[in-house]
Amino acid sequence: MDFSLDEDQVALREAVRRYCERSYPLQARGDPETPDLARTHWQGLAELGVLGMPIAEEWGGGGLGATEVMLASHEFGRALGGVGFVPAVVLCGHLLGAGGEALRRRWLSALAAGESRVSFACGAAEMRGDLTRPGVVASADGDGFLLRGEKAFVLEHDDSDAVLLLARTAGRDGDETGLTLFLLEPNQAGIERHVFTTLDGRRAMRLALDGVAAPAQAVLGRPHEGHALAREGVDRALAAWCSEATGAIEALFDQTLEYIKTRRQFGSALIGFQALQHRMADLLMSLELSRSMACAAAMAVEEAPPAERRRIVDAAKVFIGKAGREAGHCAIQLHGGMGMTDECRVGHYVKRLMVLDQYFGNAADHLRRLAAI
Repeated sequence: MDFSLDEDQVALREAVRRYCERSYPLQARGDPETPDLARTHWQGLAELGVLGMPIAEEWGGGGLGATEVMLASHEFGRALGGVGFVPAVVLCGHLLGAGGEALRRRWLSALAAGESRVSFACGAAEMRGDLTRPGVVASADGDGFLLRGEKAFVLEHDDSDAVLLLARTAGRDGDETGLTLFLLEPNQAGIERHVFTTLDGRRAMRLALDGVAAPAQAVLGRPHEGHALAREGVDRALAAWCSEATGAIEALFDQTLEYIKTRRQFGSALIGFQALQHRMADLLMSLELSRSMACAAAMAVEEAPPAERRRIVDAAKVFIGKAGREAGHCAIQLHGGMGMTDECRVGHYVKRLMVLDQYFGNAADHLRRLAAI
């Protein structure tokens, strides 16, 4: 595989890095965003052109691919920024592209311009990566549907303007057929919202649906055939999250290396102890391998057939999930007791890596899927 970047991609990476350094100062990284700050960041990403990167040019986007998404996600991981970027732009932006022209006109242009926020709602089973058990059943009601059930987790947003979700419209749990993608607005009648804060300080919500009306125009793609579309969208999101996790691992490496260069013990800097040099060398090798796996996942979602794409994304999620956990343990240990405090940024990166590892199944879940191939 050729992982080299062209001039435009390098320029994009540097532009996003400059934005992150300006908008996410080191001393505040990982702190919960206030609603006003969240809106400011969202509009800033829109002005930078990041929110429209994978959206088609006809809808106000840049028409860019998974490599550009990978570069932006990596920088967000380094800065603990870009809240909502992957769920809204990478996952929902891809799914909305399969909707009717009215849906695309209404949502894609607004998403690229930063005027709307969209997120994806997961059931409990879906959070483990099993999309065939959506937790919501949709029954026919005239030309539309009535939805009942519960979604345990709306990704990274508690004030989304729209929510995409899978519901079972035919068959039974475990079947890949009989699943349909819907777009709902959270303030619709019959939707009850429960807002909560995740481990990494981001806001999410649980949805309870009781007879929620969804017209035929709210269906994305073809009824009963939503699994393949959702699977592709989730794989794109997983590839982007792998890149984000790699960025977080890189930040942990840089901060830990700087700390042991300056922290002195027994009359010398910690970096002078050979055992700690070995630990940092191991962490660096793990970081480089994670970068390669993230690149492979990004290329797979663009070029590989579905089965191969799924295998590579699973492998990347396994390796980077384990690498993130090991990097977090190493960084906290080498920082000593201060690594466990909120004032030290290391703990915030570790929490984010723990959450990223859980999205649509952790490393163990994806390893089981790989073993079953």
